[in-house]
Formats: sequence, C-alpha cells, structure tokens
Amino acid sequence: MTRVLDLPAAGLVLLVGVSGAGKSTFAARHFRPTQVVSSDRCRAMVSDDENDQSATADAFELLHSVVDRRLRRGLLTVVDATNLHPHPRQELRRIAKKHCLPTAAVVLDLPADLIRERTRNRSDRVIDDDVTARQLHDLRRALRQLDQEKYRALHVLRTPEEVDAAVVRLVPLRCDRSDLRGPFDIIGDVHGCRAELEELLHRLGYRLRRDGQGRAVGAHHPDRTAVFVGDLVDRGPDSPGVLRLVMGMVADGDALCVMGNHENRLVRALRGRATRLSYGLQETLDQLGAETEEFRDRVLSFCAGLVDHYVLDGGNLVVAHAGLKEEYHGRSSGRVRAFALYGETTGEVDDYGLPVRLPWARDYRGRAVVVHGHVPASDTMWVNNTLCVDTGCVFGGKLTALRYPEREIVDVPAERVWYDRGRPLEPRS
Repeated sequence: MTRVLDLPAAGLVLLVGVSGAGKSTFAARHFRPTQVVSSDRCRAMVSDDENDQSATADAFELLHSVVDRRLRRGLLTVVDATNLHPHPRQELRRIAKKHCLPTAAVVLDLPADLIRERTRNRSDRVIDDDVTARQLHDLRRALRQLDQEKYRALHVLRTPEEVDAAVVRLVPLRCDRSDLRGPFDIIGDVHGCRAELEELLHRLGYRLRRDGQGRAVGAHHPDRTAVFVGDLVDRGPDSPGVLRLVMGMVADGDALCVMGNHENRLVRALRGRATRLSYGLQETLDQLGAETEEFRDRVLSFCAGLVDHYVLDGGNLVVAHAGLKEEYHGRSSGRVRAFALYGETTGEVDDYGLPVRLPWARDYRGRAVVVHGHVPASDTMWVNNTLCVDTGCVFGGKLTALRYPEREIVDVPAERVWYDRGRPLEPRS
C-alpha cells in the first residue's frame, strides 16, 4: 500500500539511518541528484576516497557550506548522512533556521538482521559488526530524540516494504501561492469600515452576495481575485460585518487574506490571553459580543489560520501586512512573521507615542512587487517596487485598492472620521 511522505518543497530534509539502511538509494529514487548533499560524496571530494574517515571533519565542513548556500537560495536540500547524533542534526537545523526554512526528517529504521546482512555483503566498504551494533544503538536513542526536536515532518519507515511503497510529495509552504497568476485587487487596511469596503468592491466590479438578513457574506468577480493586506478589524464601526464579508470571499475562493497585527491581537484576546485592549480592540470585542458564539468561533479559526504573507504570480508579487524585505520572501519563521506583521522599528516612539519605523522600502531592490499596508498616509507612492495601500480610511481618509498587474489605484472616500488617531494623515515622503 502506497505511503505518502509529505515533505517541504523548500527547506531541509535529513535522511536518518545506519550504514546499510538504504539512504542513498532512497535519495536517488525520490530526489534530483542536485538536491542531495551526501557526506560520502563530500568525503570523496576532499580526499578522493569516500571511505577515508580521516577526512570526515573536512567533508562535513564542505557539506555544511553547500547546505548553507542552497538554503540561502530557498532550494530543497536533502542531507544523506547517518544523522544519528544530536549535535550534527542541531548544526544542520541551525542553518535551516538561519534561512527561515523548515526541517523535516525521514528515518530508515529497518530490522537489525537485515542491516547486518547488507553490511556484510557490501563490496564497496568494510563495516565491522561492532560499528553496526553501535550505530543501531545510536539509532534507538535518536528515535527518542527526534520526537522532541520539532520537525516540520517526521516519517519513520520500518520495513523494506514500507520503503518500497513510499512516495514523496513535496508540499509548498503555505505562503507560496506562486501558482496563482491573478489578476488581483489588493485592498488596504479596512479596520471595520464595512460600508466603504462594500463600495470599493462594487467599484472594482465585484458582485456582492447577501444573506437573508441583507448582510454581505461574499463578493465575486468573474475574472479577478481580491487580496486583503490584513487589519480587517478594530477602530471602525463594523468589524464583524467586515469579517463576515471577507471570510465568505475567502471560503468561496474569491479572495486571499494575510494576517495583520490587529488580527494577531484579536486572536490572543479571543483565546483569553493577556492582551492590551487598546487601539480599538475593546470595540471589536464588544461588537463580537453581540454576535453568536458560532460566529465568534469562526472568526477565531479564520484569523488564527491566516498566513503572514503570500508569494503570488510566479514570485513576481508579495503581499504582507507591514511589507517584507527580499530575504524573507517565501520563508517561514518567527522573524519573518514579526517583520510581516509589524515591520522593523527602532524601539523608540515619536511625539504621538507611535513606534518609529525603519524605512525598509528605501533599501528594497527585489524583483517582486511588494504591496502592504500598516502605515497610514493620505496617499500612495511607489518606493523601489513597493507600495503601501493603507490610506487611513478609518481615520477619515480613503479605502484603497491596487489593481495588479495594471498598477491602477482605485479608492473610495471614508464616510466620516471613525477613529481619532491623534495626528493628521500626511502625504508619504
């Protein structure tokens, strides 16, 4: 019976097993030669003999260097080595973490008698029985440790039949929707301004779908997909109405949405965690309090499940709430998430008590267009292939969308000032 092994399409895969378990055969069957970094091959490259154990230190220095460069480029990298001890695994996982990519492991835990038979019959290498016994002991310990090391995926194959039936399925990271080509309408921070959102969708050519109570629960365009940059909630008059509409669009396949910092805070509050009820969060919780428990559960599930950014259109478009520098595109880590939700700050606050942000877009030189929100201003302005579409609707400005790839701006004015931020909206500079 086929056994599907889901592995990250971008990241690090460790093959774990004793000598003779069939790791190299497994790697050759399931991965391209360029994707596999073999400790034996590295040993041969530095000594002309893959069995020269005196070259092991140099071989692993080379192996780590190759792994580092491949992961820096976002490539799937499979390490064919025994990987039986925690320190070598820790070093490889550290490299993957440095490049904000996940690590998975495939363990070949075959019967000991079969391993001994294979090693005794090898013509390319002599492996003493005591070496095999020591490795089998190390494998038992490694299996207990692997469960504690928090891999993105951990697969253990225990029989030759399981190995033969295994099929590798490479799964893109959740942020990678480069298969979606658009066209897209990327909509800035809504912050509970439901009426303005409905008007903007109408202007963009979407047909609203309403329930029996007249509430907008979806919107469809025959040719386009909406992409929301996050901060659907807080400060405005109808965060539940915005959520109801956007959740319906996402469920129907008419929209995508990334997480904003306000959704992140709302999730914490709905889960009962300590959260400052400021910047409009208390108003959102009060508004949700008038909704059903079932609706609040849907909101929590939806917001908690949002990704921190999307890579779209073959890598030509990136959408993140606060923007994203190039080295984080298509990556997944706490650092990526923090940047995507909050941007970079100096740790200081300005005269209005707001964080002083570092101007990452001024240094951006990436190929992808990066569209984001988070920083409200009275207008939009392209900066090095990046665009902020937060034009402060909830503060009395506009609700703005970017039509992509046309680069056309469409906006609607706010009905009124819904929230006084204590400072005027200013042009971008």
